[in-house]
Amino acid sequence: MNHAVILARRPQAIPQSEHFALEERPMPVPADGQIWVRNHYLSVEPAMRGWLSDASNYSDPIHVGDVMRAFAVGEVVESRHGDFAPGDRVMGLFGWQEHAAVDPSAILLRVPDTDLPLSLYLGILGLNGVTAYFGLLDICAPRPGETVLVSTAAGSVGSCVGQIAAISGCRTVGLAGGPEKRRQCLDEFGYDAAIDYRGEPDLDAAIARACPDGVDIYFDNIAGPISDAVLRHLRLHARIAVCGTASIASWDPWPQAPGPSVTCW
Repeated sequence: MNHAVILARRPQAIPQSEHFALEERPMPVPADGQIWVRNHYLSVEPAMRGWLSDASNYSDPIHVGDVMRAFAVGEVVESRHGDFAPGDRVMGLFGWQEHAAVDPSAILLRVPDTDLPLSLYLGILGLNGVTAYFGLLDICAPRPGETVLVSTAAGSVGSCVGQIAAISGCRTVGLAGGPEKRRQCLDEFGYDAAIDYRGEPDLDAAIARACPDGVDIYFDNIAGPISDAVLRHLRLHARIAVCGTASIASWDPWPQAPGPSVTCW
């Protein structure tokens, strides 16, 4: 039997365990043109909150009773498609389940034959690393000496953005929730400064201290009031990459920005 996590009921705020159910389902049988993948690692990401909404955002909502949509990385067990063979390792949208029968369109990456851990292809070598790389370098075009501020700076995308910005010669400042994530930003990901937004009584003042000359690039993974605070510290000709909305618990009503506390010119 195939074990799968399904959406049992739709959450109205932050999803909890009662919104999901673990089911035993028949083992998938690939149709002509499909691939059977045995998943080794599954992802859990803030983007999933939007997928659980009853209203479409950038993708269709997951229906109650469906396997939870998720990126996964695994190994091809059986292939009925000429481009793939048993033993190939692949990453794609395979869902929260042990086994999946998918069309080739669900596969985002064929994992090369290396001795690197397979789990990296759900992180720095997968979609998260690509998002950080192109989001920062292509969208924001950092220049040496500029200040780059990153929200959810200890997350899978944010931690990559901070390191790429440092390699690019920028001063890096991270926003993270909690003292442990702040420590990770400084000790593990090499940020020049880090702010625990949960522990700061005055976030505006904390950003001003960490970015005394203002912010040249803001890599936004969070949206909401925290991003509103950052917008008040942007320098002339600053660039923003709007990547994620981790602070948004519900898409009803649709979130809007900037908030009323931000004055725009």
